[in-house]
Amino acid sequence: MFSDIFNLLGQQGPDAWFQTATQLALNIARGDDGDPNPLPSERQRLEELALLVSRHVEALFGVAGDASITGVNRSTLTLAALNQWKPLIQPMFASINGTGLVEEGADAGETAMMAQLASTIGPLFTGFQMGSVAGHFSERAWSLAMLPLPRLDATRQLVVNNLTSFAEAWSLERDEVYVFALAQEFVAALVLSQPGTGDALRALLIDAVREASAAQADLFTRLQSMINPEDLNSLMNNPEALLEGIEMPEETDATRAINAAASVLLAFFERAAHDITESILGPRPALAEAYTRHRRSDARGEDAAAALFGIATQGEHHEHAKEFVDALVAEHGLSVFDALLRVDGLPSAPELTDPGAWYERVTNSPLA
Repeated sequence: MFSDIFNLLGQQGPDAWFQTATQLALNIARGDDGDPNPLPSERQRLEELALLVSRHVEALFGVAGDASITGVNRSTLTLAALNQWKPLIQPMFASINGTGLVEEGADAGETAMMAQLASTIGPLFTGFQMGSVAGHFSERAWSLAMLPLPRLDATRQLVVNNLTSFAEAWSLERDEVYVFALAQEFVAALVLSQPGTGDALRALLIDAVREASAAQADLFTRLQSMINPEDLNSLMNNPEALLEGIEMPEETDATRAINAAASVLLAFFERAAHDITESILGPRPALAEAYTRHRRSDARGEDAAAALFGIATQGEHHEHAKEFVDALVAEHGLSVFDALLRVDGLPSAPELTDPGAWYERVTNSPLA
């Protein structure tokens, strides 16, 4: 039976894990409503407001850009997320390619079987996980700005139906939600598509992703012990048993570094979006409160997506990041964060609680 399964899976090609992820993600993203396209009138309104928002973003950074925005459904955002995540997830395979899963003294037949098991199921497991996370990510996410990861270009997409659902749930005007989401996505797309910023983030993500995958290596080690029919039968009857006793990795220098950078980026995107929205529409305290509550209680899909990369979207470091951004804006204005467009602009973990040190470093940098 295992030989037949392995032969079948082996014929699917090296990219089979990503195809699996895509199929599963789209199935989840379509949901019970079939994932309808946004209404033409809503897409038109989004494009009208984008012209106004883009001018504010250009003024903030002093960088000329275009006002293009695409109103999409959940499936389209899911595909965009998968394509963005794919090159960042690749390092995870290093920890689940079968290394160390074969015990010393095992006979040749068992060794070959375990190697094939690891090389086949390992990537598929990653595909299932990535697909599930991507599908649930788009259930509520407005755009790729919800996760501060490097982008290959500044293409901007917003899930219109998620925005209207948020507005209705919190009794907000659609225009204020549209302006806020547009500003957040325009700022995020500009910052995260900068080559220097992207390179700096990728360097932090290499170590963070490797550590985030440590628990998965434990899963495959446990799979090895379930290779005999009796244990496999037990696993099928109680699959949760595979997860019992597995501990998540503790915080490390790598996770502290990526969390410091990611939390400040998210805090800056939010603060910039609020300031631009206020400049256009006036104060919107109800929107600010609704968004804060949404991020804390309704963004489980986004939280799970961030965890793939060793990023924690909840926790004390986000309070520090908000204080970091507020302190610098109060003293130097929002434009101080144009340093985030440079390779040396991301804050370090120690700087997260010492914004003055970050300011001194980036203003005295040779790249400033």
